[in-house]
Amino acid sequence: MRIVSWNVNSIRVRLEQVLEWIELNAPDVLGLQEIKCINDDFPVNEFERLGYYCYVNGQKTYNGVALLSKKPIDFVFMDLEKFEDDQKRVIAGMIDDHIIWNIYVPNGNSVGSDKYQYKLAWLEALKENISASLNKTTKQVVMGDFNIAPEDADVHDPEAWKDKILCSQPEREALKELYSLGFNDSFRFMHPELVQYSWWDYRAAGYRRNLGLRIDLVLCTDQIKLKKALIDEAPRKLERPSDHAPVLIEF
Repeated sequence: MRIVSWNVNSIRVRLEQVLEWIELNAPDVLGLQEIKCINDDFPVNEFERLGYYCYVNGQKTYNGVALLSKKPIDFVFMDLEKFEDDQKRVIAGMIDDHIIWNIYVPNGNSVGSDKYQYKLAWLEALKENISASLNKTTKQVVMGDFNIAPEDADVHDPEAWKDKILCSQPEREALKELYSLGFNDSFRFMHPELVQYSWWDYRAAGYRRNLGLRIDLVLCTDQIKLKKALIDEAPRKLERPSDHAPVLIEF
């Protein structure tokens, strides 16, 4: 199975790029983040034409996530239980005997801010929801834009980013709490020493200068036998790209 996560930063702006990428790479499951549209405006017909079922948890202008799958997804659920939130950041469901999560973690704005506290609370709620779901199956994948660089090796300039948003210790500890449930970071598991990023700021020629962070992750439980994990930078080189690259696993 080939599973892909991609923060597209507006599906309406990036639709043609996404469709072309799908035709070239034929993922079995594609998780999109920051679709930035309500459910009724999501281009379902375009993806159905390529053979995908579409499941959407959208929001106007901001946030929004979608799962596209070659197989129907059972028991689709949206949002986190016991966590009141108007922001659309989660969609998940079961494919065969696997639970697939697609998430868009809050950015957090700045360390110590109200949005930062919301981010940490959101991550705690996510952990609790995933922990509860492991009673259904231990074959799970959690993918998405985590807005956290796991380690200094995932940051182009660790000193400049030290203790700042996306790299602060509390954020990284919250991510490790997810790992403690039995998950591996697929990219780092397959490439212990490789330095590669998944996000580059639009400003200051971030991509050309490779001033990036690896914040788009695919986490897998030990029961997932990985064959491949990679970051595809090709779409980031296009005109008007998303600031994120797709990340892919095969198992």
